[in-house]
Amino acid sequence: MSHLVYIPQDIEKVGKRFLVEKGYKIKVGSDLSQKILMEEIKGCDAVLTRSTAVINREVITAAENLKVIAKYGVGLDNIDIEAATERGIYVTNTPEANANSVAEHVMALILSLSKNLSLADKELRSGNFAIRNQLFGMDLEGKTLGIIGLGRIGRILAKKASKGFDMKVIGYDPYVTASTNSELEIATDLEWVFRNSDVISLHLPLTKTTKGIIGCREFSWMKPSAYFVNASRGGVVKEADLVNALQAGEIAGAGIDVFEVEPPEKWNPLFKLDNVIVSPHNAALTKEGSIRMAVHAAMQVEQVLSGVKPNWAVNEPLTKGLSM
Repeated sequence: MSHLVYIPQDIEKVGKRFLVEKGYKIKVGSDLSQKILMEEIKGCDAVLTRSTAVINREVITAAENLKVIAKYGVGLDNIDIEAATERGIYVTNTPEANANSVAEHVMALILSLSKNLSLADKELRSGNFAIRNQLFGMDLEGKTLGIIGLGRIGRILAKKASKGFDMKVIGYDPYVTASTNSELEIATDLEWVFRNSDVISLHLPLTKTTKGIIGCREFSWMKPSAYFVNASRGGVVKEADLVNALQAGEIAGAGIDVFEVEPPEKWNPLFKLDNVIVSPHNAALTKEGSIRMAVHAAMQVEQVLSGVKPNWAVNEPLTKGLSM
């Protein structure tokens, strides 16, 4: 019997082709509302999902045959891992697919902020060539980058900043106590990192523990000349506090790829600030990164449906659904 793989939001053809060549049938979703998700997931053996579809307990319960939820990407805040675990369903992600893509995007935000590229572009297009004498950028050489969260992306970013731009890099992660990388110094005091960094970059998952963990207190620790970058998850930051810090001049600017509510409202106050650069949660979505995410997620589906423990499982199901 051919297994049915549900893809709520379409992915690259190469990922779907991988599954079809393995003998699986594919169902691409028609809508991301909970009602439709609950209806379309019925009878499916696997779900390959991106970040927008919310695979909550109700959706998982509607899928009697489900054996694996494979995430296209790394963040898992749109999946109820606890509910999946209770029902014997594997949850996987693609940690090796997009780390470099995100790290490159973060460096692009840091460079753009430090060189005032967005505002300079805007002013020059309006005819203000004299802006060149009013906007002064910041050299990255010798400056300190503070990285909060030292997973794959954080470690790759540290290497790029240190080796490529001669920045000093300090990292904070409660689960990391020492570093074998010469480009990275480990700090044990979060406040010290915020106070001593010229750029802060967040690389934290969104969990019950990290939700809203960065707010007015942390922004008050930063230098008025420092920049803040978030390409992890919007919910980690209290967005209103960030806006207040920017408007009050507590920090020099921000590069934001993720938002508390996605998609953000068009009147989001961050969009009105000249010292903010925004992108639509697309740091991971290079052509190469997207293909890797699609294929790696499909590989996890194939492993589970073949009766093999997946390479990138993030849970240990209470009752493994591997008897096909």
